[in-house]
Amino acid sequence: MNQWVAALAFLITCTLVAGSMVLGARILAVKSRRGTRLTRTTYECGEEPDGTAWIRFHPRYYVIALVFVLFDVEAVFLFPWALVIRELGALAIIDMLIFIGILMLGWLYALKKGALKWQ
Repeated sequence: MNQWVAALAFLITCTLVAGSMVLGARILAVKSRRGTRLTRTTYECGEEPDGTAWIRFHPRYYVIALVFVLFDVEAVFLFPWALVIRELGALAIIDMLIFIGILMLGWLYALKKGALKWQ
């Protein structure tokens, strides 16, 4: 029961902090009264922009980014698991090996399809 109270307190605290940050940003928002040509240009470290900011990227950049995010999420799941591996026992090791195996199958599929080839 004590864990549920702590989890509920944590959830309420997180919700209040996030809500107060959003509300504070809305209240304290600084807005210009009139727009100028300079405020509508893209800022590139003091350089004059060359062309428009709206260009098309090849989809391979997005695929690489999604694979990167996927393996980052995998690391987020692996870290807490690795911290308590001794308490979890052999079943947790088998479960994590299955999880990693499924991710590796997806990675091998992407490699086979050529989705990660840089051309």
